[in-house]
Amino acid sequence: MRELVVEADGGSRGNPGPAGYGAVVLDPATGEVLAEAAEYIGVATNNVAEYKGLIAGLRAALDLAPDAAVRVRMDSKLVVEQMSGRWKIKHPDMKPLAAEASRAFPRDRVTYEWIPRERNKHADRLANEAMDAGRRGEQWTPRDASAARVAATLPPSGPPGDATAGAARARAALSAAAGSAGAAASAPGSAAALAAVAGADAGAVPAAGNRSAGGGITPSGGGWAQPPVPGTASQDPPAAEPVPAVPAPAAAGPAQGPAPDLAAPATFVLLRHGETALTPEKRFSGSGGSDPELSEAGRRQAAAVAEALAARGTIQHIVSSPLTRCRQTAEAVAARLGLDVVIEQGLRETDFGVWEGLTFAEVRARYPEDMDAWLASPTAAPTGGGESFASVTRRVAAARDRLAAAHAGRTVLVVSHVTPIKTLVRLALGAPPPSLFKFELSAASLSAVAYYADGNASVRLLNDTSHLRR
Repeated sequence: MRELVVEADGGSRGNPGPAGYGAVVLDPATGEVLAEAAEYIGVATNNVAEYKGLIAGLRAALDLAPDAAVRVRMDSKLVVEQMSGRWKIKHPDMKPLAAEASRAFPRDRVTYEWIPRERNKHADRLANEAMDAGRRGEQWTPRDASAARVAATLPPSGPPGDATAGAARARAALSAAAGSAGAAASAPGSAAALAAVAGADAGAVPAAGNRSAGGGITPSGGGWAQPPVPGTASQDPPAAEPVPAVPAPAAAGPAQGPAPDLAAPATFVLLRHGETALTPEKRFSGSGGSDPELSEAGRRQAAAVAEALAARGTIQHIVSSPLTRCRQTAEAVAARLGLDVVIEQGLRETDFGVWEGLTFAEVRARYPEDMDAWLASPTAAPTGGGESFASVTRRVAAARDRLAAAHAGRTVLVVSHVTPIKTLVRLALGAPPPSLFKFELSAASLSAVAYYADGNASVRLLNDTSHLRR
């Protein structure tokens, strides 16, 4: 059986503070470097960074030789003893990381060895290079070209639900299929057709005009009522769908498809604000109403999500809607992570006009014709000069493009509301406007979308509330 050595390390300049990890895979017989991995992970503790280095090293080993035996060498006594099973894992932040490490490579073929720091210089150097790159606002890149080829296949730690590797490999498969399959691509069961199915994970953004008429739709999520709605069809002309303002890939030769973008994406971790007094009553609560504060329950939710994000250690920037409930949620996370909050006006909730503060049933009783029109068409606005969904989509898409351009290769916490977050997910999936009302988005839930420079988007996570159930 082939044997590999993984050396890993992580560090934090502040503990917690700006943090990064490094990992290297070695041939134990020759000492040859087979792969390197490193990443700046934002504000985190030393222990979080060390675990993330271990996970990256094990994933690199799995990519190189999934049938090998792996000997892990680290200068972290804590990680070595915990992963060897000799020390109990007591800290709640470490338990999910240890579980992830156990899943990264078959556990029965991994052994752990503590080594002094002076023998772990390679991984330590990589971790410091990653932290230095993060300080410059850059991504770490390997010095060695062969290591770079291996590193390009490894997923960054990212938020939970990370699918960078799957999306990148799907795009690579699609690119290869485009160059060789030709007409066979449409044949059922062909390799190219299967690659196209796999490429759904890449979440290609739709072309302009990909909008269908609104049908029977049922608003859902906190602050939105959920009664049955008549399935009326829109007679209004569809509005053009916003697409990301990123450059298209350069045209390839006649025998090749466009090269897949394997660079690190701009990752938006989408956090819906915590509850307000209006949320459990399912009242319309947009940007044109009373601007309520978080309730006591909402403050508890904000604290819980702050702890969860601190444990994951991936957030590098925080951007928030200007409304009070979002700012308070964002500030709770920022205080825990030691980051600042930047306000983005484009992330505010829909202006619901005179419907603000009313339940769905109350609006239906008072403004039945306006409600029917609003449900039937994305271009119809709520009574009293509110915003249509088409208008909100254009505003949110413009904010998305600004943020994606400003934070390429970075992980950004975006604190917003039901409609903007659902709109970002809908656009990433290329889904029609009625899909806004076909999925739940709970208070203080986490979702995630990655935006690549070639215009592709990948939905990685949707409506995660596990941090509220601990």
